[in-house]
Formats: sequence, structure tokens, C-alpha cells
Amino acid sequence: MGDSGKKNARILVFSTEKISDPAIDMAGLLKLHYPPTVFTIQVPCSSGVKPKWIMLAFEKGFDGVFIAADGSDCPYGESCTEKTGQIVTRTHEMMKVKSIEPARLRMAAICSVCSEAFVKQMKTFNEKLLKMQYA
Repeated sequence: MGDSGKKNARILVFSTEKISDPAIDMAGLLKLHYPPTVFTIQVPCSSGVKPKWIMLAFEKGFDGVFIAADGSDCPYGESCTEKTGQIVTRTHEMMKVKSIEPARLRMAAICSVCSEAFVKQMKTFNEKLLKMQYA
């Protein structure tokens, strides 16, 4: 990806069907703009995301991976955010071994009505990824 004229990073978002997906859908309905190079994969719970999925995303050329965690709203259990955090920590270790910058993986809780928060996360993550690549 040596095109220094690139305006947007390719970001893969793991979003949850009951919590963050409605916020992402609402962002589109409200015409809130975030980079068009953001792709989402729906999962039942953010704590179900596998480190190997994240690593595969980097292998396939994604610049960053964002996990939209359920927070305390998770219908599958209160420890969802803690478990998702452990997944991120494990994956950061795997990334270091492969010389992948750990800052390319980010997690934040996105509630079902947090459309603006999601858009802000995508914009700031996009800017950070672009600075990392072409500094």
C-alpha cells in the first residue's frame, strides 16, 4: 500500500448486531460521514471476535481493525467488555511478534444510539492510521 496519496485507510469493524450495528445504521440514515473505506462484519457479541480473524484482516491488507464493543449493554453477559479487552491484549501480543503496529487495532464501546461517537472514532482512527503509514 505504498500510495502516499491515499486519503482513507481501509478499516475493518467488528460490530454487534444488537448494540453497535443500530448506531452504524443510524449514522448512514443521519447522513453522518465517515470514510467510505470502512467495512463492517456483524458478530453476536464483541467478546466472540477471534484474534486469528483480526490477524487475517491485516494479512488481507486492512490498515486497521476496530472492535465496537458492547459495553454493559451486552445481552450475553456483563463481562463482555473485559473479555473483549483480553482479546485485544492477546492480539496486540501477536501483532508485535509479526511486527504489526499494535495501534492498528482499536476497541471502544459503541452503544445502540452512539452514531456520532462511532463516526468520530472512525475519523480519528483513519487519521491516525494515515499518519502511521506515511509519517
